[in-house]
Amino acid sequence: MKTVSALLVLLCAAPAIAAESDYPDLPPHSQVDDAINNHINVLTAETGIKIEQGNQRKWQSGNYEFNVRAGTGQRKIGLPDQTVNEWDIAIERPLRLPNKMLIDDNIGDEVVNRAEQALGDAHHETGRTLLHLWFNWQREQAQATQWQQQVDILRQQAATTEKRFKAGDAPKMEWNQAQAAVSQASVALQQAKLRTQLAGADLTRQFPAILLPPKQTLPTPILVEHDFSYWKDQILDHNHEIELAQSEKRIQQMLAERGRADRIPDPTVGLRYSNEMGGNEKVTGLYLSIPISFGLRNTNAQHAEYLAEIASNREAATRRRLEGDVYAAHAQAVSSYQTWQQAQEAGDSLRKNAELVTRAYTLGESSLSETLTARRLALESTLTENIAQLDANETRYRLLLDAHQLWAMAGHDDHAAAHH
Repeated sequence: MKTVSALLVLLCAAPAIAAESDYPDLPPHSQVDDAINNHINVLTAETGIKIEQGNQRKWQSGNYEFNVRAGTGQRKIGLPDQTVNEWDIAIERPLRLPNKMLIDDNIGDEVVNRAEQALGDAHHETGRTLLHLWFNWQREQAQATQWQQQVDILRQQAATTEKRFKAGDAPKMEWNQAQAAVSQASVALQQAKLRTQLAGADLTRQFPAILLPPKQTLPTPILVEHDFSYWKDQILDHNHEIELAQSEKRIQQMLAERGRADRIPDPTVGLRYSNEMGGNEKVTGLYLSIPISFGLRNTNAQHAEYLAEIASNREAATRRRLEGDVYAAHAQAVSSYQTWQQAQEAGDSLRKNAELVTRAYTLGESSLSETLTARRLALESTLTENIAQLDANETRYRLLLDAHQLWAMAGHDDHAAAHH
């Protein structure tokens, strides 16, 4: 029985374990969920849903209320000379026409849908911010690590030079030069550590749930699969920003429809009771009043139609802009991978050359200047390779994130959950 239970637990945990192993250089998914869900932009968007749910109830109930009217007066009768008291009371309420009630219900539903799309967009944009800050810290951390290795190598180089100087095989100038190289690299190391600290503080300040790992992981970049058309379809078919613009367009179209319906004013129906002639006459009756407009309702309807046209244009502009963004994101991901490959080849060559020159210096077959130059070129090439490697990974993750295939938000992205 225990074996079966353990197997069930393992099977349930398998998807999460697989997901973590797919992205070893990213924060754990549990931390990401917590960080994004508690970000101020996401919390604000969740409050926006509550606000729109209240607005939905307003649209469903309408703005009309019951009105009570009451009045009193005196009637004077000439013959005989007599004054009698009279009073009246009425209750009335404007009534929405049935077609307006239906439109208002649809508007109420759509404003909630718009708020839900805004929440999805807030999740997505917050995920983008997290990914950007995470890789900013990764770049600074990679540079600090590389400078630490450079300092260690230069210290070994300085120790070798010191031995040669004391043995009379090298001038003091070379020893001074080696010590200066160590000092310069140490300064660069301290600057890199400061940048790493600031980048990490920026990340954890916005996302306190993210724990910075003690050791950095730099996996080999993966070539982006599929062509541009695939990524365009994946990103644009499930894009909260487009859906938000579409929802806004539908709301404005329904408001325009509501404006056209308002050209026929809503009637006001009332029930009236009056006590006249000192109570000798009692009158009960119904009355109906209808506003008469002289162009205002037509103007309001035209204004709503213009706003609907603007919303439609914005939706089209949003789609065109996002198509350009997808093209740029895909091109960057492909190009970054190729750049990393080239940087890796250059880095391997320069590192091998630095090792050969260093060995030659140890044997007295090259100068210290040549050795330090080879080390500097190897360092610069390694830094370039590391940055290119991080760029390749980040741009690929960005593409996956935009396609909702990374960091799926439970309850906000069913399509992403299917890919995770």
